[in-house]
Amino acid sequence: MSKYAITTQIVAFSKLGSLMANPDNDLTEIINDELHYNAWFTPANVKKAVTSIGHMLNSADLETWLSKYNPKSSGKKVGLILAGNIPLVGFHDVLCVLASGNHALIKASSQDSHLIKYVLEKLVEIDNSFANSFSFIERLENFDAVIATGSNNTSRYFDYYFGKVPNIIRKNRNSIAVLTGNETAEQLHELGHDIFDYYGLGCRNVSKLLVPDGYNFNFFFESIEDYNAIIHHHKYNNNYDYNKSIYLVNSDKHFDNGFLLLKQDDRFTSPLAVLFYSNYANIKDAERIINTESEKIQCVVSAAPLEVNNQLVAFGQSQQPKLWDYADGIDTMEFLSKL
Repeated sequence: MSKYAITTQIVAFSKLGSLMANPDNDLTEIINDELHYNAWFTPANVKKAVTSIGHMLNSADLETWLSKYNPKSSGKKVGLILAGNIPLVGFHDVLCVLASGNHALIKASSQDSHLIKYVLEKLVEIDNSFANSFSFIERLENFDAVIATGSNNTSRYFDYYFGKVPNIIRKNRNSIAVLTGNETAEQLHELGHDIFDYYGLGCRNVSKLLVPDGYNFNFFFESIEDYNAIIHHHKYNNNYDYNKSIYLVNSDKHFDNGFLLLKQDDRFTSPLAVLFYSNYANIKDAERIINTESEKIQCVVSAAPLEVNNQLVAFGQSQQPKLWDYADGIDTMEFLSKL
């Protein structure tokens, strides 16, 4: 792809970024309407997702990102099966296909289909050369490659149906936070964003804590108290009540601050409104736990200088990825550039 083509892309994507970072009345109306299609997509959460992508699409980062690659501009048809757990969660995959000069066959999730269509319509308004670079489809066929995101169960079907073409197939992942006991109230408050943003539904949301032996959770609970309004969302509250009743009936030891349940458990995927935790003896022990299970982890949130295989991010930053922070650590642009 020529320097001119890359420069043109940067201009178009950055203009789209400006629109998303500062939603006008039309986009604001779309943001507010999402709640009618998906009860989890509250205006505040949808706006957070939209503006986060907007800030991600800045000229400097786009240039840094795209300068690493030399796409063939082969126009291959790439099937995209998008998730719908948080607003615009599949946008980055679409962006990569467009940026690599390929054609995106988009199978949007029924939970998140309106916003992605609107955003791409705005991109075409900005630069009409993208008009023939994507198609929304109901059935995936006549494709040269596939990027599919789903659960551990659906990944088996994806492997069966798409295993004969170049593919990226993503399974369940969750994120983890490592606490040392030396965190400030501000850091733990920022951790609340990693836990509660999008109600904890994203793979970059923290679903488990690693804490040192003997850790006292009182300071942690005090520091995240400002997030207590989350309990007023009826679907979140239903999950909180359900899991609390299960733990009480089974006499499972747990902590409860009125809007979050904390339970000791070796697993990485916690139920909604629940945060699992495990103890570690020392930092090397924490690193061992993470690296042994790295395929289950999307990113690690901590202030400690950990040596881990997964992306390490600061408190409050798990839902603010850069363009080059690829899901599952797989370089999507590199994959697409070689088709």
